[in-house]
Amino acid sequence: MRYATITERLSDLGGDKWAVHSAARQRIQVGEPIIELTIGEPDIATHPALVEHCVEALRAGRTRYSDGRGEPGLVAALAERYAARMPEISADNVLCFPGTQTALFAVMLALVEEGAGVLTGDPYYATYEGVIRGAGGDLQPVPLRMEHGFVLQPEDLAAAITPQSRVLLLNTPHNPTGAVMDRTTLEQIGELCRQHDLWIVCDEVYEALIFTGEFASPLEIEALRERTVVVSSISKSHAATGFRSGWAIGSAEFCRRLLPVSETMLFGNQPFIADMTEAALRGDFDTTERLRESLGRRACLVHEALAAIPQLSSSLPQGGMFLMVDVSRTGLDGSVFGDCGTPLVRVALTVPDDTLLEAVQRMALLCDQLEADAVTSDVT
Repeated sequence: MRYATITERLSDLGGDKWAVHSAARQRIQVGEPIIELTIGEPDIATHPALVEHCVEALRAGRTRYSDGRGEPGLVAALAERYAARMPEISADNVLCFPGTQTALFAVMLALVEEGAGVLTGDPYYATYEGVIRGAGGDLQPVPLRMEHGFVLQPEDLAAAITPQSRVLLLNTPHNPTGAVMDRTTLEQIGELCRQHDLWIVCDEVYEALIFTGEFASPLEIEALRERTVVVSSISKSHAATGFRSGWAIGSAEFCRRLLPVSETMLFGNQPFIADMTEAALRGDFDTTERLRESLGRRACLVHEALAAIPQLSSSLPQGGMFLMVDVSRTGLDGSVFGDCGTPLVRVALTVPDDTLLEAVQRMALLCDQLEADAVTSDVT
């Protein structure tokens, strides 16, 4: 039987990327004392008031077909949220999706075609290659260097641009490194995108979880606004990963063109989840503040603890939910965050402090064992 080429392009980019995570979950289920530090799953619950809001919406019958753009109340709340920084933003600039991942895939379908290049910083989030190749494009990695705090440098971007380049995919705060792009660098990168007529797609799902530095978005730079599309969600900011509620913000022309793509995929989202998301955006909840405090504290805690292990080193993140550990001196490596991520392992800061310290102790024991094994091997 014949299949579409997309099944080949994505054959190794689905669940295989999370093989270690899946294996760990299976071992946990049979009682093994595994410490899970793999995915960005907040360790606090969605606020009870938001859960109740969702339940009330279900009971009120908010289970019918939805508006293709998004439920009017949620669209209005998103327009108001972004208009606080960019007054000209309106409902025409908003499209709602079930999660950032779906929004990102739809955006790529609208901007990328066979043979088009998508530039993105390397290391990069594990699913980026899939959304790029799924749309027919080719991932064009741009090195993110530890000596620059993993912030994309204009000269590295300039060297990576080719005639095939169509899109620059940014992520700030960055997953997996936790780097936050400053406005000056963003303006310099934006000028390169203007010169080469590149779209800028910016994944801002960790916007609210910054420990040091200030958030900047290309959407806030007037000269870049027409070529910028932002995707985000409440998954991280409101500890609501399972609700799958996200959005895309772009020019009115872009949203007009993307809407039929979105409607073909989804024909609207779940109204009861849209109502909860509107409540999250308009309400005053402590979830984000609690997450930001705990993640920032844990980042420092793990960074300091790792400093005592000679075989390991780490970079202190500015935001997000992860810390990158350089394991190159152990002979081990990473596997799913790009070529530049090979010497690095991502550690999720989403378990209690004492559990994180126990994990670091286990890392130290593993390093000692690897070193002892190497000595034994040399002797024999």
